[in-house]
Amino acid sequence: MSAGLEALRGSAAIAGAATFGCGQAPGFTDMELLARAARAAVADAGLQMRDIDGLCTASASAAMWTLPVVEYLGLNPRYIDGTMLGGSSFIAHLLPAMQAIRSGQCSAVLICYGSAQRSAAFGRREIVAARRFLDPQPYEHPYEPMLPVSAYALAASRHMHEFGTTREQLADVAVAARAWAGLNPEAFMREPLTREEVLGARMVSDPLGVRDCCLVTDGAGACVLVSAERARDLPKKPVYVLGNATAVWNRQISSMADLTVTAARQSGREAFAMAGLAPADMDVVQLYDAFTINTLLFLEDLGFCPKGEGGRFVADGAIAPGGRLPVNTNGGGLSCVHPGMYGIFALIEAVRQLRGECGERQVKNAQTALAHGNGGMLSSQATAILGTAEALR
Repeated sequence: MSAGLEALRGSAAIAGAATFGCGQAPGFTDMELLARAARAAVADAGLQMRDIDGLCTASASAAMWTLPVVEYLGLNPRYIDGTMLGGSSFIAHLLPAMQAIRSGQCSAVLICYGSAQRSAAFGRREIVAARRFLDPQPYEHPYEPMLPVSAYALAASRHMHEFGTTREQLADVAVAARAWAGLNPEAFMREPLTREEVLGARMVSDPLGVRDCCLVTDGAGACVLVSAERARDLPKKPVYVLGNATAVWNRQISSMADLTVTAARQSGREAFAMAGLAPADMDVVQLYDAFTINTLLFLEDLGFCPKGEGGRFVADGAIAPGGRLPVNTNGGGLSCVHPGMYGIFALIEAVRQLRGECGERQVKNAQTALAHGNGGMLSSQATAILGTAEALR
């Protein structure tokens, strides 16, 4: 970790955050959802759209997505980042945006995403089919796997074989997520869920059943990043970015050196080093739980438990409300929202927890939070360490 990155610790803060249309939002396009969340986040920061001179955004359905977003929102940004890394993109956008703010290139960066995946006529099935031509995966597509679920099922199977992880332990991840969702009015699925119901649900790709898989929803989210100095003069409690790092080791899951070890091991190590903190210092943890196996892998690779111990770590409500580590306190992608890419929502929930805005699900005295994004087939990993003013000292 370079001294330059350590010097960026706490130099920028998230001053505004908002969601819109989470769950079902019929009648809205991707852009309309994004715009509603973006305007709400800018207002939450006490700013106006004309104050925004930096933009970070990405979409699975448009290669040049930044261009129509600039046009639709009426922006004239001096800094633009359209890097598309899948669901980790919006957490990966933080560090370059911090550098742009620190350099004086821009002063207020909007990070935003929107997708009408559930309601749109052109939905996930069509996008997956199009990707076979636009984004070919030569070592996998010829075998016609059910992607992405079969890729994650492969990782789950290997973890079970190598470490004795059980379907019951995977089910505990889904049960914990649903318990948190039950405390969140914004969550799409809030009814109680039992381990037996997870295990008895329809099998999708062995060993993952339908309740081991993320939701298919609509939704949009946005954050506004400004300098730490400016954030102190804005209405909402600043949430400082203490550390951020991104790592990519593969595109196709067949190219992973080890199906049980992800690039989160690198992104987490580097983000913690920049923040000067450790896993034991985290009060809340928001992980990209596209599938139940993700939560185990990321808890291990980010250092919350040893490799192979993830299943035992989450067992019997340990990451549920009242457990030893609050994980995915909004309900995660498994029970709250998952409109194609989830990373922005992990970031927003971390911000809301540190602001103390989470009502029944609020973690008492939360001062530090980790938000982690995943993209592709366990491909891109991005980790952010956030903190309140108390954590900044």
